[in-house]
Amino acid sequence: MTTFIAFDGMTRLAAGSLAAVVERCKHLLDAQPDASPIIYDDSSGRPVDVDYRGTTHDVLARLPGNEAPAKRGPGRPKLGVVAREVTLLPRHWGWLAAQPGGASVALRRLVETASRERAPADRLRQASEAVDRVMMALAGNLPDYEEASRAFHRNDRERFDVLTDAWPADIRDYVRHLAARAGGEA
Repeated sequence: MTTFIAFDGMTRLAAGSLAAVVERCKHLLDAQPDASPIIYDDSSGRPVDVDYRGTTHDVLARLPGNEAPAKRGPGRPKLGVVAREVTLLPRHWGWLAAQPGGASVALRRLVETASRERAPADRLRQASEAVDRVMMALAGNLPDYEEASRAFHRNDRERFDVLTDAWPADIRDYVRHLAARAGGEA
């Protein structure tokens, strides 16, 4: 399950499911209209755009995943197959056409194999990118941000911890949590 975290300035508001975090942010905004909570996707470090207009029920109803399913187009909808355009050189198309099952089967097989082989490296890269995004957004103006970022990418955990010690506790703890999850770095 994807988890989310919300901050209002330097203070952590909530963490958990998107609905729970959005609900907490909406309650804060109802009580303090000048607040500016920002929700981050824990897995990517990307901010989540939420329309807080209306009641809490209205806000929750507009969250991704709560909309009516889109009308399905051509393809094999039960399998979740989606048609897209791919641009290849003629020799690539020739090779694909010569494969058992044709181009689509060969491409699916190639993608499955590559995604299995690269999964661990991809997870580490995505976790590292999440640290970068969150650190830039939450700690970009804090003392020693640039040095902490360098220490993270050098995998110097001790230096990273020293440089982030003076940061506000909620930000420091969250950034360290993400860095630890990145595993291969800091």
